[in-house]
Amino acid sequence: MSRPSRRTALNAGIVAVALGLVLAGCAGPDQAQTSDGTASADNPFGVAANTKVDVVVFDGGYGTEYAEFAAGLVEDQIGDGVTVEISPTNNLSQALQPRFVGGTPPDTFTNDGADAIPITSIQDQLEDLSDFWNTKNYDGVKITDAVFPGVKDVGEYDGSYLNANYVMTLFSLWYSRSLFEEKGWNPPATWAEMADLCTAAKADGKYLFTFGKEAAVYYQWLVLDSAIKQGGFDVINDISNLEPGAWSNPDVKAVLAELQSLISDGCFVPGGAGTQFTQAQAQWSNDQEALFYYSGSWIESEMKEATADGFEMTAWPAPLLNDESALPFEAAQAGPAIPWSVPKAAASTAGGKEFLRALFSKEAASKFSELTLAPTVVKDTVPADGFGSTALASTMGVMENAGDDLFSWVPNSYSGYYGIQDAPYWVSFLAGDITAQELIDEEEKLSAAAAADDSKPKKEYDYGE
Repeated sequence: MSRPSRRTALNAGIVAVALGLVLAGCAGPDQAQTSDGTASADNPFGVAANTKVDVVVFDGGYGTEYAEFAAGLVEDQIGDGVTVEISPTNNLSQALQPRFVGGTPPDTFTNDGADAIPITSIQDQLEDLSDFWNTKNYDGVKITDAVFPGVKDVGEYDGSYLNANYVMTLFSLWYSRSLFEEKGWNPPATWAEMADLCTAAKADGKYLFTFGKEAAVYYQWLVLDSAIKQGGFDVINDISNLEPGAWSNPDVKAVLAELQSLISDGCFVPGGAGTQFTQAQAQWSNDQEALFYYSGSWIESEMKEATADGFEMTAWPAPLLNDESALPFEAAQAGPAIPWSVPKAAASTAGGKEFLRALFSKEAASKFSELTLAPTVVKDTVPADGFGSTALASTMGVMENAGDDLFSWVPNSYSGYYGIQDAPYWVSFLAGDITAQELIDEEEKLSAAAAADDSKPKKEYDYGE
């Protein structure tokens, strides 16, 4: 999944502020809506006969064909003249702002992309989806039980479930299984094994890692994922809650020390601080100069035009310091994204929820993965061969092996909420210009500044719940 540029993000922020001011004056939950029909086992939300369900879909990297497929499932399931109209858009706030203001929002929509609507600006205008989560999908499975652990909770705001996130993103190490098999290498489970592999790679004229200046923070994810697995959720909770000294946690320091040793030993492709991130990624996926790259599972799609033939892209969990860890090696970070919402003022809230019920069924979720080579939050929907994608197959394998030890913090990161700009320090660290302790000191300063800033309410994070 491509990340927006700094200019795109800035423009999105300006739009968000303006949109929030406009939507603050919109009609609220007392707006009239079309009455829906009688609920039944096959039609639990009571979609009325001849309803035209109005669905707006962000037309981004995943396209809209999956939504068209789910629309057909709804029409077959409900019948009675019910139809579903899919409206694609690349500019979500621009398309929906006048509809929210005019009291005619769609029945459901994806709130995604650089032009997404800030949820705080429409929070009071969205349906609580608790009844949706407690309803059975088209497979007869309660939707909360059909998805991976923690998916429902990501959409919770002040006690109401306003978003139903659909796509599952795994954050992990990525490597070429075919290259490793050719060389007789095994992916490492510990940092000590990682160092040994660096020695083997250098003997073969390769490096262990590569990085680009815009994505140096990916290695923050690696460090913290490893430290969380070693020391438990207090590691990330204390950092996220801006506790003084949190970055000096012994497990964080130990992982950073391991990474600093790899940097000092020349295990990174040189020049990352001046390399554009997709070029750095191509050093790994196309040139195979580096063995590993840490990223989200969007990496296959992002690098599809710059991946070597026969490169069997494969996911692998973050390494441990030792076997005395709080979480097992198989634990991995994966979080849901692509949020769907149902406006309270929709002409048919029942129609919106029924569309989501179809979307969260195995048939629709499997079709999404077949079309996009990305996993949804719905379990058991991707075949063992990942529709021919080793990246997708291994993504599912890592998440399934993690089981209840699947955790998530990046999609709901404290640094995004508080606007902490620590990326330049990670560039300097990976380039070998500052030490791990100097990086820790800078992170502590940024956290202290955020803690002292009263312009934004403090959030209480507890990722171990």
